[in-house]
Amino acid sequence: MTRVSFSTLITAVLLGGMALAPVHAATPAAATPAPSCAPLLQHSFLRLQDEKPQALCQYSGKVLVVVNTASFCGFTSQYAGLEALYAKYRDKGLVVLGFPSNDFSQESGSNQDIANFCENTFGVKFPMFAKSAVTGKSANPLYRQLAERTGSAPRWNFHKYVVSRDGLEISSFGSSVAPGSPAFLQEIEKKLLVK
Repeated sequence: MTRVSFSTLITAVLLGGMALAPVHAATPAAATPAPSCAPLLQHSFLRLQDEKPQALCQYSGKVLVVVNTASFCGFTSQYAGLEALYAKYRDKGLVVLGFPSNDFSQESGSNQDIANFCENTFGVKFPMFAKSAVTGKSANPLYRQLAERTGSAPRWNFHKYVVSRDGLEISSFGSSVAPGSPAFLQEIEKKLLVK
């Protein structure tokens, strides 16, 4: 019987690309992210529907639209536009990532309430994560990085960031910019062209 040391096993797993990142909004776990994963994506969050940890590194190489959402906001109807955007560009490499937040006092429900609302009202299929803070000192680590990198933190619900495939270029769009607006679509299409 061959004996394999724990460090050898871990190295083999990491080289196989199966590394895990720390889980936020639940219990932090120390681990090393996959080598090809951009620093911006080296986080894990709980999935909205079942609160299972999801590593953002699974979206490496995709163009991302990261958006903070709320169920009871004047911009809530943007869910429909975000879902249409996801459906239209998903096969070209776009992923919309939704982060419900009560930072602006318009998302008071549980994660299950939010998941049911999104699915039943707007047919949301894009990935959504458990409710978390997106502004200030308590902002989740992804949103802290997005704000630091762009100089623009969400001032309201449905603030949108468009992140390039390599995670290096980030554009910021305020809540009033609809998912179907020409400037927003132009930025997405420009980032999708870069492989």
